[in-house]
Amino acid sequence: VQLVESGGGLAQFGGSLRLSCVVSGLRFDDYGIGWFRQAPGKEREGVSCIGSSDGVTYYVDPVKGRFTISRGDAKNTFTLQMNSLKPEDTAQYYCAVAAFCGVSSWSRPANMHHWGKGILVTVSS
Repeated sequence: VQLVESGGGLAQFGGSLRLSCVVSGLRFDDYGIGWFRQAPGKEREGVSCIGSSDGVTYYVDPVKGRFTISRGDAKNTFTLQMNSLKPEDTAQYYCAVAAFCGVSSWSRPANMHHWGKGILVTVSS
């Protein structure tokens, strides 16, 4: 299984970035895709999760109303639209795959089975 992130980079305060994750090698059509982030000196935290089939989504409170996770036009492609970016959004962002996005488990890194290598997002003030 491979997950490849793209779309990171530098944005200004209040700006936008769009991250994409392409998943390959999965044998199942029904799974959960999570976005996580890790800032220097901090633990990895769940940002958002979406079910590949049902499209149900979850968000961590600090990004609600600013970030949108969605299924891309291409199969096995998922995006994270990040608007109204803040310096505290600066982190390495990872996409990961789980069996599903559980309401109480989606944000736990230990529940993810496969990870991308990550991509850096930097927001300047």
